[in-house]
Amino acid sequence: MQLHNLKPAAGATHHGKRIGRGEGSGHGGTSTKGNKGQQARTGYQSKKGHEGGQMPIQRRMPKRGFKNPFRVDYKVFNLGQVDLLVEKYSLPEFSPEILYINGLINRTDLVKILANGELKTKIAFKVNKASAKAKEAIEAAGATIELI
Repeated sequence: MQLHNLKPAAGATHHGKRIGRGEGSGHGGTSTKGNKGQQARTGYQSKKGHEGGQMPIQRRMPKRGFKNPFRVDYKVFNLGQVDLLVEKYSLPEFSPEILYINGLINRTDLVKILANGELKTKIAFKVNKASAKAKEAIEAAGATIELI
């Protein structure tokens, strides 16, 4: 086998429609564009979402709810998870920079600590937010917490 012998698999390629090449081609006359109208004209381009005058789907569908543009999303960690992560990655402190270095969060993510589970390790926390119960649990375990 050589490069000049290679062919695509049978049925893998198709000939395109030859439009406007006479009645014998089956695509003569109006060239598959129907009779008159904007879409039959040369240079016609349809815009995204245009449905030919029919009410577009984005206007037919009902709108529901409210999306708050000021919503702040946090990556949430429970105290039970913190112990596992400290063991697994041997973290010196629990901060967004160190979590990012270990691939646990993205660079712009904000970190929040919740009080679900138990904290056994004494580790320094530098986080964006923590629940009141989580703060109590952290201080009770002898660890420190600093809000960024």
